[in-house]
Amino acid sequence: MQTKGRKKTALARLRLKPGTGRVRVNGTLLDAFTPHLAAEVVREPLLVAEQALGKEFSDGLDIDLHAYGGGIMAQAYACRTAIGKALLEYTGSDDLRKLFSEYDRSLFIDDVRIKEPKKCLRLGARAKPTKSYR
Repeated sequence: MQTKGRKKTALARLRLKPGTGRVRVNGTLLDAFTPHLAAEVVREPLLVAEQALGKEFSDGLDIDLHAYGGGIMAQAYACRTAIGKALLEYTGSDDLRKLFSEYDRSLFIDDVRIKEPKKCLRLGARAKPTKSYR
């Protein structure tokens, strides 16, 4: 099964298949993924799903993620969303969907908000130059 997750300009593609419980991000095992805070973000939907489905369920799935674009944390959040979507699609469990939505809705819904672009002849997206005459 394949899904994708997005956060800002980061995109993560996921491949889910029966296996031994291995999770890899860009070819690196999740236990060796750095920074460790990003690894915890990626692991979050699996921990929440264990409460609803049990540890045996997540141990029987291999997850391969490929993330690109954006920054490290945006990629981690995109991976998190992709895992959440895949688990919901794989199980079809309404209890899991309810648990995800109570915990954090972005576990299965993409967050596509992006930074507003800077405008021409301005200091930023909204800031205007000041006038100092009179």
